[in-house]
Amino acid sequence: MPTGPTERPLLITMGEPAGIGGEIALTAWQSRQAKDLAPFALIDDPDRLSAIAPEVPIQPIDTPAQAMETFQTALPVLPLSLPVPVRPGQPDPRNGVAVLQSIETAVRLCRSGEAAAMVTNPIHKGILYQAGFRHPGHTEYLAELGQVDRTVMMLANDRLRAVPVTVHVSLRQAAATLDRDTIIDTCRIVHRDLIRWFGLAAPRLAVAGLNPHAGEGGALGTEEESVIRPALDILRQEGVNVVGPLPGDTMFHEEARDRYDVAICMYHDQALIPVKTLDFHGGVNVTLGLPFIRTSPDHGTAFDLAGTGKARPDSLIAAIRMAARMAAASGQTS
Repeated sequence: MPTGPTERPLLITMGEPAGIGGEIALTAWQSRQAKDLAPFALIDDPDRLSAIAPEVPIQPIDTPAQAMETFQTALPVLPLSLPVPVRPGQPDPRNGVAVLQSIETAVRLCRSGEAAAMVTNPIHKGILYQAGFRHPGHTEYLAELGQVDRTVMMLANDRLRAVPVTVHVSLRQAAATLDRDTIIDTCRIVHRDLIRWFGLAAPRLAVAGLNPHAGEGGALGTEEESVIRPALDILRQEGVNVVGPLPGDTMFHEEARDRYDVAICMYHDQALIPVKTLDFHGGVNVTLGLPFIRTSPDHGTAFDLAGTGKARPDSLIAAIRMAARMAAASGQTS
């Protein structure tokens, strides 16, 4: 699907300034024509960006609308000042306030309708904790700013969308805490947002089992019969197009993927391994459940690569392209 034109720009947040976010954002802008990227603006410190890539023309702007006028000839930047000079790979908690301001500004401008979507560069939670950050992570902070109680993580590339029902917990804990209501809530959000943000009239959800061979009728585990299947029955009654529980080892080959729009998986690696195997560098993290579009590259701050010139922009470029497609599909671009 082409990226499509936009009437309002995307916004890219600063992320952790000692990481690779600035470098890959600058590289993305340099490839804007080759990759046919929708217009975007960075919320960042213009001086730090100029220090990273002096050859890139930087244009400070006052409003997102101005990005549409300058994007093709200069990188538009909504300016934020960093209190401490940045040293690649060496984060300083004193810059944490600016990192958070970048996120808050992007949310505010998306919610006001001045921007079409936001793409977040990776943050470092440990450094932000030292700066007074009190949220479990990036997504929880966005949920508070968006005033929602629950969000869903979807990993996606051009060949697969996959959602883990349980996320950053041990496999033992995932099996112990998996319940009917969590599966139902997750599928409801996914169903709604594939309609809202991806333009799918009747999304097809394929739900994986937890156990080998989806429990094989209870011989290899009972969660499919006691937890997953009852949840799917309720979803079908609500009109959700859902199939499963399916064996996890047979639902990710090419012919199987043609039969659904998203895979709902029971634990982290069940979802992320196939996405990353199919396209490791093109994976995008999409947060569903928010009142605005948010995508993110599927990698961290990469302090070991910061300042070396070796950081690859592929995932950020994929996140930009996906945010633009979502905005176009949902009417957020006009």
